[in-house]
Amino acid sequence: IHDAAGDYGRSTRGAGTTVNIEYVSANPTGPMHMGHCRGAVVGDALAALLEFAGHKVIREYYVNDAGGQVDVLARSVHLRYREALGETVEIPEGLYPGDYLVPVGQMLATEFGDTYVGKPEGEWLVLFRTRAVAAMLVLIKADLAQLGIHHDLFSSEAELQAAGKPEAAEHDLRARDLIYDGMLEAPKGQEPEDWEPVMLPLFRSTQFGDDQDRPIKKSNGQWTYFGADLAYHYQKAQTADALIDIWGADHAGTVKRIVAAVQALTGGKTRFDVKLVQMVRLMRNGEPIKMSKRAGNFVTLADVVNEVGKDVVRFTMLTRKADAQMDFDFAKVVEASKDNPVFYVNYAHARIASLHRRATEAGINCDTVDLSLLDTEDLALVKFAAQFPRIVDTAAAAREPHRIAFYLYDLAASLHALWNVGNDRPDRRFLLADNPGVTCARLFLAEGVGQIIRNGLGIMGVQAVQEMK
Repeated sequence: IHDAAGDYGRSTRGAGTTVNIEYVSANPTGPMHMGHCRGAVVGDALAALLEFAGHKVIREYYVNDAGGQVDVLARSVHLRYREALGETVEIPEGLYPGDYLVPVGQMLATEFGDTYVGKPEGEWLVLFRTRAVAAMLVLIKADLAQLGIHHDLFSSEAELQAAGKPEAAEHDLRARDLIYDGMLEAPKGQEPEDWEPVMLPLFRSTQFGDDQDRPIKKSNGQWTYFGADLAYHYQKAQTADALIDIWGADHAGTVKRIVAAVQALTGGKTRFDVKLVQMVRLMRNGEPIKMSKRAGNFVTLADVVNEVGKDVVRFTMLTRKADAQMDFDFAKVVEASKDNPVFYVNYAHARIASLHRRATEAGINCDTVDLSLLDTEDLALVKFAAQFPRIVDTAAAAREPHRIAFYLYDLAASLHALWNVGNDRPDRRFLLADNPGVTCARLFLAEGVGQIIRNGLGIMGVQAVQEMK
């Protein structure tokens, strides 16, 4: 641990392999809200974990700029544009009411004057959509930066379609008889939205475990969500050995078909994992906070980071398995309690830092260290600390960064337990004025634990604290 320092726990398990992780990918229709936060942190921590395990990682954000929601955004911005030119406007039901669109309208009014006032939608929709999406991405990137998240690549759905990627994917799959023209079976009971009694290009997803074959185009010739996703994954699979998507749990129903598509597109050679992330319920003093993006009363990511800090947000999002329910209580996440993992792990590191300050003040010199002076209780902590490389390996293999947080909590608990023994037994304290040999050995042990905490927190994107305030 001492020799490897910041590299302790690193491995070469992923050497020579490239992993593409797509995460966040929120619709570019407004600033980031807390509904996006957990997936953002899980994806970013997983990216860092895989890099620590030796993989080359591509961090990707898929910009959904070809769907109906960005047209709604453009219409909302057009209203703000008219407002900026002096018109009194009301935001009708179905458009985005947020004040964050006011500056976008002002920018367009400054640039174009009244050119697009009273003009048919066809003359301004594409322009306003493009400008609005660009402005929203500036907001989104700034919000993510506050959380310490920076993507390598932003892929545009609109550009993907303009480049003919969906057609290329369809051609590839038709050549392998995995897409055919057919009709969906009439459903029993209520008709689902994706069924039409017409001939459609269908992907043979039933060959890969799905419950029915899926259309890649609508009857009007437009690509279905699945068809667009298929093209996107077709592109990603050409540049990476493994793919990971971080999705909200509300998309669980589409996992089978996209996994089937990637298996088909890559001949089963590309590992593909979809990690589902449950929503976070925001609480304040035990009471839930209600959010509605359409109503404009959502809690933004920036609001939360400004209130409790980046590190508290990031650590808290990793304190449960991604697909488990989570409550984020503004009071509890800053509580100085053993029940608050953020505090508990940081307190362990702060205690270790305080040991070194006190040792320096006492003039303790540890040029030589005799580790044979560590006793059985000390060695139990050494053995637990030595598990860190295995934890990194298994967490990376399982694509589960929360395992790092769980381990750090247990490591901190072991350190605290050893520390607290010294409250009743003076001979068990880390600093012994009458025994410099044991003192130096225990300081060396404590520094090793501190190094592991720093390494683990680094994977999580969290800064280790030197003292509690």
